[in-house]
Amino acid sequence: MEVENAHKRKKQPEVIRRALLDQAARITLEQGLSKVTFQAVADAVGVTKGGVMHHFATKNALILEVFYDAMAKFEAEVDNAMAKDPVRYGSFTRAYIDATISLGEKSQAEFDSQATLYVLMLGDSELRERWAKWSNEQLKKHEKTDGGETLCMARLVADGIWLSDFSGINISDKKSLRERLIKMTQLERS
Repeated sequence: MEVENAHKRKKQPEVIRRALLDQAARITLEQGLSKVTFQAVADAVGVTKGGVMHHFATKNALILEVFYDAMAKFEAEVDNAMAKDPVRYGSFTRAYIDATISLGEKSQAEFDSQATLYVLMLGDSELRERWAKWSNEQLKKHEKTDGGETLCMARLVADGIWLSDFSGINISDKKSLRERLIKMTQLERS
């Protein structure tokens, strides 16, 4: 009877694909990349291993798609913040800082998406190269407004704050640090 109902159930490939990506990301964060297997993802979503393979031919394809998904969310967050910023100078850096440093206003899903991006990037040389390519493209694209040394330092400090936060290192006044970084984006004028 169960199999018969499964065949009558309306197929929702995009919903399943989204669930597979979300669960692969969750497993990556909670247990590490080595624990992301087709079987583990299938069990988490409630589909068969073959169901996962229907969407992703290899584990690498699944991981790459999780990475691109997280990267797209991060890029959209940066782009949205830039679009709302009335001052062009330093707008990429301010958006990057806001996307990187969480002061509790981000949902857990947003924080997890960014954490997934960084965990995957830090743990895999191919993904690190893809992150570097994206970052370098952004820096070139925003060179006129965000190319200064001070702005570079602000972005690097934001990365360090994120890594400390993710690692569970207590940061006494993250809000104050974020505000100082934002001020740094307004000091230098070209």
